[in-house]
Amino acid sequence: MTWPPDVKAEYERRLRLLNRLNADPILRSAVMQHYANSPADWIGDWCVTFDPRIQPPNPKLMPFMLFPRQKEYVRFLHWCLTNKESGLTEKCRDIGATWLACGFTVWMWRFLPGSVVGWGSRKEEYVDKKGDPKAIFPKLRQIIEHLPPFMRPVGFDPTSHDTHMKLLNPQSGSAVTGEAGNNIGRGGRTTIYFKDESAHYEQPELIEASLGDNTDVQIDISSVNGSANVFYRRRMAGEIWTPDGPHTPGKVQIFVFDWRDHPGKTQEWYDRRRKRAEEEGLLHVFAQEVDRDYAGAIDRVIIQPDWVRAAVDAHVKLGFGADGEKVAGQDVADEGGDKNALAIRHGVILKYAEHWGGDAGEAAKAAVPRCIEHGVRDLYYDSIGVGAGFKVGVNNMTLPPGLKVHPWDAGAAPLDPQKNIIPGDKQSPTNEDQYANLKAQSWWRLRTRFYKTFRAVHHGDVYDSAELISLDSTLPRLHELQMELSQAVHKYNAVGKVLVDKKPAGAKSPNLADAVVIAYNPIRPPKGFFDLT
Repeated sequence: MTWPPDVKAEYERRLRLLNRLNADPILRSAVMQHYANSPADWIGDWCVTFDPRIQPPNPKLMPFMLFPRQKEYVRFLHWCLTNKESGLTEKCRDIGATWLACGFTVWMWRFLPGSVVGWGSRKEEYVDKKGDPKAIFPKLRQIIEHLPPFMRPVGFDPTSHDTHMKLLNPQSGSAVTGEAGNNIGRGGRTTIYFKDESAHYEQPELIEASLGDNTDVQIDISSVNGSANVFYRRRMAGEIWTPDGPHTPGKVQIFVFDWRDHPGKTQEWYDRRRKRAEEEGLLHVFAQEVDRDYAGAIDRVIIQPDWVRAAVDAHVKLGFGADGEKVAGQDVADEGGDKNALAIRHGVILKYAEHWGGDAGEAAKAAVPRCIEHGVRDLYYDSIGVGAGFKVGVNNMTLPPGLKVHPWDAGAAPLDPQKNIIPGDKQSPTNEDQYANLKAQSWWRLRTRFYKTFRAVHHGDVYDSAELISLDSTLPRLHELQMELSQAVHKYNAVGKVLVDKKPAGAKSPNLADAVVIAYNPIRPPKGFFDLT
């Protein structure tokens, strides 16, 4: 099969077929009987798919033209349904598995009277959010809307039969229902149930118990997310499905989508994506998203010591100077024995890093004069918990016109939630899917700066200096800062999002490193933001 396929030729083929069926009722009846037993043919003749990444003049909505492995996947779904066996789809990204399952869903809704198809995902907005192509039900609606009129159910009225997380077929009594999170499996019996991205659920055991009583056929669809989840255990306990068997009754049937199955994915494509991920320090993401590697995690240390050492006087080694904004980050002491810490950067060069004792209110009295001395324009302080005391301290001070003070909430949602974590790679996860909060995202962004600096210093890789970091070798607490920067480790929450553990094995809080994280990850105030001044 050639790739990309000829969309114009496919539209012309479909139009010729439509004209023949409209002109010949007997042929139309025979073809519809054929489709009732051949979902792959029906999907390949009438379904559409949508890709928001496609740029004009090419259309984002296009005919769903199945390549061979996709056709086999539809056979797999049909086999599971017919034999009342559960299946699991282990997939790489961008292979079309969810769209195929949506096409199969609409086929059941149209051709299998009385069938009930269930769909679940970890968030309701991923199940149904009108106008959002990322969600399941908008995909189903697009397929139905673009069917020929004679192929839609008699009496179907979207205002009555298409509601939130529910599609009804008034002609046959078939239905599609949606559920989210821990409610998955609680909505009554279904003929088949699709669990989208099921390796990323928060309480999968609870969902498994609910579904076990309410469906005979459960289809898990997911990219991999490590081995500490139900998806992995089901995958390891199952058997690989083949069209001709043999098949063990009661055994979960496994269908694997490898990146090589896609006719548009070449070795050159793979090498290019891997190189881009490596440049961003995200090979572990690539390993899980593309290679389907359950053990694709890297060393849990977020910033490697070698990378930190390479950043000392990197501006001298690489020949760039201090220019641009002067920004400060303030970590506020939050417990007995903890310290306040202030970090100041000029452009990407860290010019100041110091810590001291005292409460949050006293911290403001110490931090503000130091910021004024260094010409800082923006001071960001850790606003969680005792950070309120820092705010009070600032409010009791008279600040110069040039200095603005902003709260920095480590527990807030990640910045740029819809952007991909690997710039330019639309197939990589979005920030909101990768990071649990702003703190995790910020540590990882700082990690990327150190990694790129290491590559530039030791391997000659070329980056814009704005993407790097340099630690001035004259910093009095440089050695202490270096140790702190390599102390934090990463872990994952129940849905596979990155978290940061700053104090592994009972270590002390890395206050200097936290201040640096804040300084290099400012939150730009939106329009209308009220500063503390």
